[in-house]
Amino acid sequence: MDVPQAGIGRITAAAVAMAATLPYLTIKIFWLTGSTVGVLDPAAMASGAMVGLNAMTFGMDLVGLCLALAFTTRWGMRLPAWLVLLPIWVGIALLAQILTALPLTLLLQGPGVFFTGDTLEGWVYLAVYGGFSLQGMGLTVAFALYTRDRWPWVLRPAAVRTSVPFQHVVGRGSLLVTLIVGGANLYWAFGGTAGLDPAVAAARTVPGSITQALGAVLVIGAAIAYLRLLGGHAPWAVVVAWLGSGHLFAWGLYTMIVVVTAGPLAPKVPMVATNLVELFSMLTGLVLGLAGTFLLIERSGGGVVEAAQDPLEGPQREGDRQPADSGHR
Repeated sequence: MDVPQAGIGRITAAAVAMAATLPYLTIKIFWLTGSTVGVLDPAAMASGAMVGLNAMTFGMDLVGLCLALAFTTRWGMRLPAWLVLLPIWVGIALLAQILTALPLTLLLQGPGVFFTGDTLEGWVYLAVYGGFSLQGMGLTVAFALYTRDRWPWVLRPAAVRTSVPFQHVVGRGSLLVTLIVGGANLYWAFGGTAGLDPAVAAARTVPGSITQALGAVLVIGAAIAYLRLLGGHAPWAVVVAWLGSGHLFAWGLYTMIVVVTAGPLAPKVPMVATNLVELFSMLTGLVLGLAGTFLLIERSGGGVVEAAQDPLEGPQREGDRQPADSGHR
């Protein structure tokens, strides 16, 4: 079967995403090689934990660049499914929150919010988060078009129920946990202070609270969407479950890494309640992501994880096939 060639829409969206990674990658290269360009606190940037985080985030953005490139090529259509789905699941979840928070912050507080004079110069925040926003839009559009060409059945509704009872157990359990996790975030987003250090409560902003509330609604929606998928395939439910589970896992994992490394990004005050919520978010997102993967495998008859051709092979055509007994006279 011929591999679909990327259309102009997919190529354009991927090109935007690739271009948007360049400011961030450039800044990270400078920092990892000892430069302090854009840094107001060189001592904080030189710590071992910060160097490790810079290396990790540089690698993550480099993966995003490679994914965007893969979305434009024929060999990208032959990559193993997990090699595409795992990083894009995490990446879009991380970028989607930034894509939501940046316009809200600029609208309600103006660009001056980035020029606080703490650790980094204001232009660094604008370059990095502006690039993240464009990268998020480009990757999302490119991946949607890639999915349409590679797994078109995902975007078509179907009246098919799951045949695995355990999926219902996972769905109900995930809904219970997301109601707790999402409820806690909604409580804090609307001004609740229980479990928060006074300094943390005082530092809350309107854009941050709106973003937190939207994230809470999304993660509750993810569990509801997953339950909907158990009774039949619905494209909107795939999208909501995908984004919500990724949000839970990606941001929960990021918070846990920051806390464990105890670097300059770690909070200076106790965050026991919020850290506990983030831990359960990460675990619930992982469970929902795995359960959703198994559900899609079941729904596709194994098509989601079909063996990939070698990336260097040309597209297969009917004329390439030989009779089964060829060479066995």
